[in-house]
Amino acid sequence: MSARGSSIAVLGAGSWGTALAVHLAGQGHRTRLWARSSRCAAELERTRENSVYLPGVALPESLSVTDDLASLADSEIVLVVVPSHGFREVVRSFLSHPSSERCRYLVSATKGIEGGTHARMSEVSRHEAKKAKAEVCFAVISGPSFAKELVEGSPTAAVIACDDESAADHLQRILSGGNLRLYSTSDVVGVELGGTVKNVIAIAAGVVMGLGLGNNARAALITRGLHEMTRFGIACGGHPETFSGLAGLGDLVLTCTSRMSRNQRIGEALASGKTLAEIAAGTAMVAEGIRNCKAVLSLAESLGLEMPITEQMVRVLYDGKPPRLAVETLMARELKREVEP
Repeated sequence: MSARGSSIAVLGAGSWGTALAVHLAGQGHRTRLWARSSRCAAELERTRENSVYLPGVALPESLSVTDDLASLADSEIVLVVVPSHGFREVVRSFLSHPSSERCRYLVSATKGIEGGTHARMSEVSRHEAKKAKAEVCFAVISGPSFAKELVEGSPTAAVIACDDESAADHLQRILSGGNLRLYSTSDVVGVELGGTVKNVIAIAAGVVMGLGLGNNARAALITRGLHEMTRFGIACGGHPETFSGLAGLGDLVLTCTSRMSRNQRIGEALASGKTLAEIAAGTAMVAEGIRNCKAVLSLAESLGLEMPITEQMVRVLYDGKPPRLAVETLMARELKREVEP
């Protein structure tokens, strides 16, 4: 059971941010949703619906919407639900407003790493908190979770990770409830990287299905994608068991097998012959795998790791490599043992 009545701010009025805000308000928490623009905030307050990102879902009367970060400064728990490329700016702006809270919980629901710096959202948050001289306890929430299904009441399980196990347990009790069940862990690195890499693999899964290559190929891709994700995550300091759990395998399976996945739809569009520019022009929603594949590959290369699926997706997205040729390249790689010593 969740502890009712906590003061929660959700920064980011996209589909997942809106869904989390709707769910938490419905669980009796004092929840406020932040939208980047005053126009968007006013529209959400007026219509009580996010017609762009979550159409057909009514915002509870208890959920307020604002574009004023300062008004959220004293929130006990702050969920940051923005794309990875905008995460630092939002956190920096939020932390610039003093708080009477001795320590705020900053919870990332962003699945990605920062381009250029290769920083995970936990690292970005620590850096910005230090600059702002703010006391922040960082956590991350991730797992197999579509926004629409959460607000429709479908049973949803995810993971809340924090270096401080007691803080992870505290957040688990508060944020769990109704049809959302959270499991706690101290493996922040693993949870963050599982959510990042699975988006890249999902684009590849979309390519496989878009080319009509069948279920055998998709099953092989998911399995080898899990292997790729796990090797990468362990090399960065994640725990092996995390990648066989909800934030790893669970999220990977969901994202690679449902057309509700933005990243999988990107792969299908690539397979149909569309360019990245054409795909980007056709949607307002961010598919994190597009931005993150280059950052993941760059970080992997700096660690001396091979990530063949990720490499081929970079070649398709940014170098114009035909998707079918990318699949053929993967199939023609040197034969190996399934598990290397």
